Amino acid sequence: MIKRLAGLLSTSPQHPVGADGRMALSDHLRELRARLIRSVLAVIVIFCVALYFYGHLLDLILVPYNDARERLGGEVQTQAVVNDVTGPLLLQLKLCGVVSVIAAAPYWLFQIWAFILPGLHPSERKWSRVFAAIAGPLFFAGVAVGYYVLPKAIEVLIGFTPDNVTNLVEFGKFFSFITRMLLVFGISFEIPLFVVMLNLAGVVSGKALGRYRPWIVIGTFVFAAVATPSTDPFSMLFLAVPMLVLFIIAEIIARLSDRARGRGQNSTEQWADDEVSPL
Repeated sequence: MIKRLAGLLSTSPQHPVGADGRMALSDHLRELRARLIRSVLAVIVIFCVALYFYGHLLDLILVPYNDARERLGGEVQTQAVVNDVTGPLLLQLKLCGVVSVIAAAPYWLFQIWAFILPGLHPSERKWSRVFAAIAGPLFFAGVAVGYYVLPKAIEVLIGFTPDNVTNLVEFGKFFSFITRMLLVFGISFEIPLFVVMLNLAGVVSGKALGRYRPWIVIGTFVFAAVATPSTDPFSMLFLAVPMLVLFIIAEIIARLSDRARGRGQNSTEQWADDEVSPL
């Protein structure tokens, strides 16, 4: 049994590897299966640990709601509830499942990167390491900003409750709302990083980013207004301002990269659309 499990988790090829590093298709599929099993096992282990700390995780999720209720004072009557007989069990499984997937993200992202890495060129490997090193902290920074904004957003939304009406917050839907909110903030912080990667790939130039900067600013504020569910301007600003700062940093990096590679002199963007090329 142990030998069988070790075979399933092994990523070593069973056929000779070519001089150029190529492996047989069956070895690629076997490696993919092993890395998927490793990732699933890591999620399962963390899921079991999360079950033990379920009470602490539940308190952590309830902090934004409790803060919003304290800010409202006694103006609005609101209470968190769980519906149905199976509601508490499903809530526990959902909460621990989401936490385990997020907590295991560094490991399963490494498994994906390790599977793709052998097929990359040396320069692509270097930039993939940079991407892997920056993407995680940026995502968690966005999640932290979203968690900080949540109490204000919840306060505004619950504040629309009419007088003499009690707002019963169904906890399953509330947890889904928090998850979407944090994911929006986390993914939004990754967008400027993708812009830099596109520049390094030669798709977007720093000069083009500067030319479309006004539209980027407008688009960022529109995106922030749509992505944040509350109607107050503070939640929108907490998402839009960091994104704009990251976009400015991305443009600076793109311009420096273009200058280092000589794109500023050799790029076709130095000619107008209706100008005759010297060629």
